[in-house]
Amino acid sequence: MPDSKDPDERAKRLARLIVSDIIIYNQDKIVEGIKEDTLFDLLKEDIDVGRAYYEKNIDPAIAERTAYFNHALVNILIKGRGNIPSKIW
Repeated sequence: MPDSKDPDERAKRLARLIVSDIIIYNQDKIVEGIKEDTLFDLLKEDIDVGRAYYEKNIDPAIAERTAYFNHALVNILIKGRGNIPSKIW
């Protein structure tokens, strides 16, 4: 089990949680965005709010040297949705 006091593990976990919440509240936008290749445009406001919350609640040094939030967007939001028809895949 990862050490809950490890700031990197905490940042990764927070990023995954925020992206998971974005997904829960935006199912229709996600399907439309993948189909039309406008996903990040449609979710821009939610992603910006989520990123700001993430950066406010982690060690600033981690935010500067890592891309955990971006990785969570790709790994949780994009991967696993290959079954949705898209212009890009």
